[in-house]
Amino acid sequence: MNRLHAACAAAVLLCAGFAAQADAHCGTWPEWEQYARTFMSTDGRIIDPHSPRQHTVSEAQAYAMFFALVGNDRRRFETLLQWTENNLAQGDLTAHLPAWQWGRRDDGSWGVLDANPASDADLWMAYVLAEAGQLWQQRRYRVLSAVLAQRILDQEVADLPGLGQTLLPAPTGFVSDAGWRLNPSYVPMMLLRRLHALRPQQGWDRLLESTRRLITESAVHGYAPDWVLWRHSGGFAPDAQTEARGSYDAIRVYLWAGMLNAADPAHATLVERLTPMLAATRARGAPPERIDTRDGTATGDGNFGFAAALLPLSVSAGDTTLAARLAERVRREAAQAPDWYYSQSLRLFGEGWYRGWYRFAADGRLLPAWENRCTVGGSR
Repeated sequence: MNRLHAACAAAVLLCAGFAAQADAHCGTWPEWEQYARTFMSTDGRIIDPHSPRQHTVSEAQAYAMFFALVGNDRRRFETLLQWTENNLAQGDLTAHLPAWQWGRRDDGSWGVLDANPASDADLWMAYVLAEAGQLWQQRRYRVLSAVLAQRILDQEVADLPGLGQTLLPAPTGFVSDAGWRLNPSYVPMMLLRRLHALRPQQGWDRLLESTRRLITESAVHGYAPDWVLWRHSGGFAPDAQTEARGSYDAIRVYLWAGMLNAADPAHATLVERLTPMLAATRARGAPPERIDTRDGTATGDGNFGFAAALLPLSVSAGDTTLAARLAERVRREAAQAPDWYYSQSLRLFGEGWYRGWYRFAADGRLLPAWENRCTVGGSR
């Protein structure tokens, strides 16, 4: 009961803090500006500078579009969208899901390296296009979102025995004789809520229960795995390739759960299930980089991106002391690694939420700080 009271009190303070900070967030989002200058090419490609092939993944394009929307940056949003459509979707997002990876080939040419789409990127893209269409009053974005959302349901969702309609990681390559490989970090529930609210006839509500079960039942001891297997006979089992490891994929499970609106029906269940990660972080003084989800054995310390990813969950769980410690670490260390693409992405999500640049409503609607308080659409 004390934990519940603490979490409720934190939620009240959170809402008040968001309202108070929103007026101060009408200007440029400095972390997004730095991110765009570091990773975004002039033609709209997000480049991981440390990857051998200087590659771009569809996830990066979708994340950057989200950040651009939160930053009220219409110019960069459109540039990101155009590059994605032209290079990852064969010039037409209404006809093709975006390819997962693009970069330098072995012969020195540039192009698609892996054409198999990634459903998490597709889900974020459908969501952010819908929200951009609403917030900026752009019908084209809303239409693209609707078509992309339907294509996700048609190509990346399967009816798993005993689990129901479930988002697969991609259209092909994740089903075997053992079962279906799933990734709990691929399905932020607020995105499903919003797509269902916008298009209830499409059937997005059928994914909500399977997603809740995927997150809670795969985190047996409260630690999310990177990947998990759903067996043909039913039930989750450790993934054969990654065993029971929770690391760079799984850190996003805590991030998405922490950002859920407190009124979301799954919020309390997910926060309670995942709080062992917060306890491990408090005990170690840093988030574990890798954890064996079977017994909680942790190795290594996660970097500032991991710390940023746990900010929303620590606040939602009522541990504002831990949140302050994590925020200080992010502030201190992020400037030392400005070109770490994934860590900086986690930073913008986690710290951006913590600092009040955006929230999600109970139905998943994006609530950027600039909405109704600044000039809608921006001037850039």
